[in-house]
Amino acid sequence: MKKKFYPDYLIEILFFAILTFEVILLLSFIFPPVIGREIDFISPYQPRPEWYYLWLFWLLRFFSTDTVFIGGVIIPLICILFLICIPWLDKRIGWRWTAILGFIILLLFIVGTIVEGLS
Repeated sequence: MKKKFYPDYLIEILFFAILTFEVILLLSFIFPPVIGREIDFISPYQPRPEWYYLWLFWLLRFFSTDTVFIGGVIIPLICILFLICIPWLDKRIGWRWTAILGFIILLLFIVGTIVEGLS
């Protein structure tokens, strides 16, 4: 006797689909996923950015609400423009060591503020 798709195969497919769903549901209840750090609703909120924004977050501590635009936009923009201009600064005679020193100072600043923010 030949099986037809409806209802023979459809019943088998639905049975195994529901069985698979139940197994996944059971496993998710037995081994719940780790979502991240737990939230303490009693303590005040302490924003913590990701590690690659820690230097900017650390820089904003030094500016009041009136001058936060300088620390949040102007200084990072100057740093980015300096990094963009390094190839042209490097080609000028006598500017090579200035470009290298500026890059090292900028790199140490960013790495230092990231390490300070992580601790």
